[in-house]
Amino acid sequence: MGMKTQYMKKHFYKNRIRSVLFWTVEIAAVLLLAALFSVFMCKSTVVQEGSMEPTLEAGNEVLINTAAYRFSSPKRGDIIAFRLGDDSSSSIHIKRIIGLPGETILIDEGQVVIDGEPYTEENMPAIENPGVAETTLTLGKNEYFVLGDNRNSSEDSRYTTIGMVQKDNIIGKIWFRTGPFSEIGLIRR
Repeated sequence: MGMKTQYMKKHFYKNRIRSVLFWTVEIAAVLLLAALFSVFMCKSTVVQEGSMEPTLEAGNEVLINTAAYRFSSPKRGDIIAFRLGDDSSSSIHIKRIIGLPGETILIDEGQVVIDGEPYTEENMPAIENPGVAETTLTLGKNEYFVLGDNRNSSEDSRYTTIGMVQKDNIIGKIWFRTGPFSEIGLIRR
């Protein structure tokens, strides 16, 4: 075996080892970033109720962006996950934000009225039971009025069992459906 052949073999193995080390470090970095993203920015949950149909159905698996409201406030139309109190083991509820802090909310003749102006949404049925919103409600500094998309079959801010959602009780924003497999993707609307 010639010197040139030995040099080429040695060089080949060195490059091979570098390549393997490079790929190992890259894979480890990607896995670490994915784990950090999952721990600090995502939480998964299963939709337990049909109050968000047709947008989300009972049994859908969704991701909650737990960092969404650390530097910004929830917006009207956001689908949020929240708890009713400070107990981190209590059940997670999923609803859509309709009313923002400081606004007045009224449900009149099946229509949501915010600060005296009708609030229109596409493909939403008239609300049959206005609950506590049959008289004007004024939201507090950190309170949100939420409704399920299945407006006439949803326990939401219209009822005292849910009431206004406190900002501190919001876990995050629902943004991605992970199951069932046929419906995986960003949640639109």
